[in-house]
Amino acid sequence: MPSSKSGGGNTSKRGFASMDQEKQREIASKGGKAAHAKGTAHEFSSEEAREAGRKGGEASHGGGRGSSSSRGSSSK
Repeated sequence: MPSSKSGGGNTSKRGFASMDQEKQREIASKGGKAAHAKGTAHEFSSEEAREAGRKGGEASHGGGRGSSSSRGSSSK
């Protein structure tokens, strides 16, 4: 079986992913604080956060409540 970096199989964690979650959180926090201090961090408005949540729900749940599905009839 050929070796592939982009395979969907069970691969060992490397780099950032190999760190424990607390260490990852600490590093990410430092990045966020630096961005805010520099003035380059984006701060979501309520409307932007709502829109991002809606889009994420559509992506993970197949379209949300209002859109029609290509899987068949939309009546339940």
